[in-house]
Amino acid sequence: MSNPIDFYFDFSSPYGYFAADSIDRMAAEAGRSCRWIPILLGAAFKASGNQLLIEQPLKGAYSRHDWDRVARMSGLAYGFPDPFPVATIAAARVFWWLDADDGTVAKDFARAVFAAYFGQGRNIGDKAVVAAVAGECGHDPAAALAAMDDGLWKTKCRDETEAAIAAGVFGSPFFVVDGEAFWGWDRLPMVRRWLETGGW
Repeated sequence: MSNPIDFYFDFSSPYGYFAADSIDRMAAEAGRSCRWIPILLGAAFKASGNQLLIEQPLKGAYSRHDWDRVARMSGLAYGFPDPFPVATIAAARVFWWLDADDGTVAKDFARAVFAAYFGQGRNIGDKAVVAAVAGECGHDPAAALAAMDDGLWKTKCRDETEAAIAAGVFGSPFFVVDGEAFWGWDRLPMVRRWLETGGW
């Protein structure tokens, strides 16, 4: 099998939510696997000098409109969450805890976290909510809570974020295909074309 697609995202990213719905299907159609890598977008923004779209004049209002529009187009359940954004470190740590045993299980949890936040309006910045989502996915909520405070997963989360930044990742979603970087949900058609053609 060819190299996997690296899919970087933050659980508080609407465009990350939209990308998570289709990236694995796209990878499978191309005979690829896809490695999901949750990062902490705040650290990436600090490194790149960027700021949240929602906080930028003009872009903020456009983004709210665009997220609604993309959700309608894709058919995904979506509502602008309150609060927004939220810290996603707890969800990222639980992801890495699950991923250590089974990447598919970790992806299922990630999709459930995205759906909880953007589809159901639940505050995934709350550890108890993240643990509840883990429980709904068939995992022990108490073990998920413990993973959030386990030094191993704290370090893993930090290291993956730092490695992403070192690799040039500065936003969510962010895809790397055979060393070629693509930023943004709207670049998925380009990713598909790159997979089909081998690049240009």
